Amino acid sequence: MTSTAESVHAAFERRAATFPDAVALSMSGRCVTYAELNARANQLARHLRGKGVDVETPVGVCTERSVDTVVALIAVLKAGGHYVALDPRQPRERHELLTAEAGIRLILTQELLLARVSGLTDVLVLDSDALELTGLSTTDLALPVLPDHAAYVAYTSGSTGRPKGACITHRAVLRLVRSSNFLAVEPDDAFLMFAPLAFDASTLEIWAPLLGGARLAVAPPGAPSLAELAETVVRERVTVLWLTAGLFHQMAEGPMARMTTLRQLLAGGDVLSPHHVDRTFAALPGIRLVNGYGPTENTTFTCCHVMEAPAEGDTVPIGRPVTGTEVYVLDDRLRPVPDGESGELYAGGAGVARGYVGRPDLTADRFLPDPFGSEPGARMYRTGDLVRRRTDGVVEYLGRLDHQVKVRGFRIEPGEIETVLLAHPGVKDACVVVQTPTVAEKRLTAFYVCAENVAAVDLRELLRRSLPPYMVPAVFARLEALPLTRNGKVDRAALAARQIRERPETNADFRAARTPVERQVADLWADLMGLDEVGVDDDFFELGGDSLLVTRIVTDIAERYGVELRPRDLYLSSTVAELAEIIDKALSPGAPAPAPSGADAATTD
Repeated sequence: MTSTAESVHAAFERRAATFPDAVALSMSGRCVTYAELNARANQLARHLRGKGVDVETPVGVCTERSVDTVVALIAVLKAGGHYVALDPRQPRERHELLTAEAGIRLILTQELLLARVSGLTDVLVLDSDALELTGLSTTDLALPVLPDHAAYVAYTSGSTGRPKGACITHRAVLRLVRSSNFLAVEPDDAFLMFAPLAFDASTLEIWAPLLGGARLAVAPPGAPSLAELAETVVRERVTVLWLTAGLFHQMAEGPMARMTTLRQLLAGGDVLSPHHVDRTFAALPGIRLVNGYGPTENTTFTCCHVMEAPAEGDTVPIGRPVTGTEVYVLDDRLRPVPDGESGELYAGGAGVARGYVGRPDLTADRFLPDPFGSEPGARMYRTGDLVRRRTDGVVEYLGRLDHQVKVRGFRIEPGEIETVLLAHPGVKDACVVVQTPTVAEKRLTAFYVCAENVAAVDLRELLRRSLPPYMVPAVFARLEALPLTRNGKVDRAALAARQIRERPETNADFRAARTPVERQVADLWADLMGLDEVGVDDDFFELGGDSLLVTRIVTDIAERYGVELRPRDLYLSSTVAELAEIIDKALSPGAPAPAPSGADAATTD
């Protein structure tokens, strides 16, 4: 019988006792049973206890996707602590900030990532020969960890230039993954662990299968192409997959039909396109498609819209509250608005975070007493999202009430980026907005005013040193002055609507294409980035390229030339000339066959 005062790891331990010989993890042909996973986590947990980890101790985790990563997460919870993800793709300056903000005194990492975190605080290398655990007990620790103790802290962008860490409890995780009304988990299911650990989608990916007696299929490290992702899904017999809205749209335009093992597909993090919803049902008849909505502060999902047939209408709703969640649509005086009228969405229930770590002022502003809750001390989270509830109870998303945006599934406060830009001594003013070159694509664009000629490449490098990659704008545009509204505020709508087709400043002078392949690759890049022209020596990432565009380019080249590239090829050969040379060599007589596009070719984003 399930205890009402249970922790995440206690729920896992019950599953391990019930299904000891069932496969809990699989990765590249390797399988780990529930009993083995539990035993390894118990040994590591005891080692962590010896390192000083106790109830409410924050532990940093900086790892690539691996079996060791999953063992580490369970072990941290068993030791009483909570994990704080340090994304390997983020710069060291960001790691320094989060380590200090969260009060981390121990970081778990891997040998290949040691240099990224060495010197920040004490470090434990999980795959080191020096880490000897075999002599430690494999039995459960049975520590008094309660539902309201922290399970993890997830950092999101902050409008003041300082990230904020939402403290998520064991109770909140259990509310998401057990007995949910949007997801049916069976013992024969397999979930793909694909999202970065720092992205709260990983909460669902990891804990739903492990607490439901299913299998967690760990995707190899790196950013796969669309074809490689589809191949991984089929090879691992994945039945449940979560994708960001941007990647979902790309897969719907690409190899969605190959993923025949899927029975449930979740997408979210941004607005879904009805066109791509319909394409998915055409590609995978019988699929159950879920549009998931929710801020990190309410533990991944607040509302979900479950679809078993093509979309109806011009928009995809965010649906109904998930199990254990209350949704209120309120006016600016916290009064419920009638169905059909717009209001701000407030989320209550078991999924609400404890607040922001070390930020009592911000916590008080966003986490309010719940006047509608039935439990004493209940709180609700103010999302800042404008919605309306239909008469049938389905909620529709209308937009943001502030400047916060979502790009590639990540919630971003433009103010945090603007703060870093304004720290440059030559920048007088700056504004970051989202532009939408196509219906299904978004990009961050930074407009700036400078007293002297500040190079865009220098600003890009400034941001790369202190912000995560997803927060570095794709486009930088210099203006004489930022446009203002009649009220004297920056006219963000005008900036978002401004077309920028000029080739951006890069470290290379413009050089035109000379060969047919160079011209075709240059035209492909220009088309995807909405530019009038691209030089053959221009760097893909200086032009504003990102990991989603990498997958588009790799897929297009495979279809056009029959040349199977890997994302890593574009990271290593990031100019038109370099990429064209790879294609020419692959097409030349006697050239060796292209490398297989299996998951072993996945690369670091």
